Amino acid sequence: MSQQLQNKEKCPRCGKHNLVTDGVSGEVFCGKCGFVIDEKISDNGSERIFSDSSVSKSRTGDRTSLTRHDNGLSSIINPINKDASGKPLSSSMKSSLSQLRKLDSRSTTHNSTDKNLKQALSELLKMKEKLSLSDSVSEKAAYIYRKVLERKLVRGRSITAMIASSLYAACRETETPRTLKEVSSTINVTKKELSGCYRLIVKELDLRMPIIDSVSCIAKIGSITKLSEKTKRYAMNILKQAEKERILSGKEPMGLAASALYLASLVTEEHITQKTMAEASGVTEVTIRNRCKNLKKFID
Repeated sequence: MSQQLQNKEKCPRCGKHNLVTDGVSGEVFCGKCGFVIDEKISDNGSERIFSDSSVSKSRTGDRTSLTRHDNGLSSIINPINKDASGKPLSSSMKSSLSQLRKLDSRSTTHNSTDKNLKQALSELLKMKEKLSLSDSVSEKAAYIYRKVLERKLVRGRSITAMIASSLYAACRETETPRTLKEVSSTINVTKKELSGCYRLIVKELDLRMPIIDSVSCIAKIGSITKLSEKTKRYAMNILKQAEKERILSGKEPMGLAASALYLASLVTEEHITQKTMAEASGVTEVTIRNRCKNLKKFID
């Protein structure tokens, strides 16, 4: 399909402003005398990608990612059993391609380390979906696990426990509110094993974990208990005043956030029970009552 160019360029032979672009062959020629000005043109603009399209329009392929054992740089044999013209392949050719795909898949894992990494990153993607984590957290977890694999800390330990510990360490570094109990129960790894692997990773890799801010836990607990924004803001004010008085150090952030939300719900008359708040935050009702004793004086 040809398209006439609406610009000020003119034909160098006849001087007419009647240049035409052929979208199929990529040629630019004069519509008056037929002189070919350019044989191949390239579009350097951004690619149009439609969200409802099943065909990838990207020119450069998928982005690289640490969550893939090959960083997303390897190529695969197309699973569609059709030739270049779209015709189906013969049965003998399909069998040959199937065998080639198996050999190509096996060639990507050269040793036990590659197999370990491939299995661990496969588990990581499942954990990410279960815990509703972002891509940045999973990328950080994959980076930590690669360092763990380089130090050979996985020997004699469970792959699932080590990748789960790397994921928890990534949550701590990115200040994503996920507790050790929540991670262990979701991934079906004992809390004792998970905490042991986590301490090993922090010690061997010399990680510096930031202190969890109890204010960041309010949004998570508030969304689970479906409290209003007014209650959440009131709870944040309580914790900020308590922080100025320096009474938050050494106390569990989830317990402080749950206690502040419980006191704020009483003020805003939403009246949520301590049991519901304890189940949402993963702490006991006794912890909430003890923390409320220290936070009551900050209620206006």
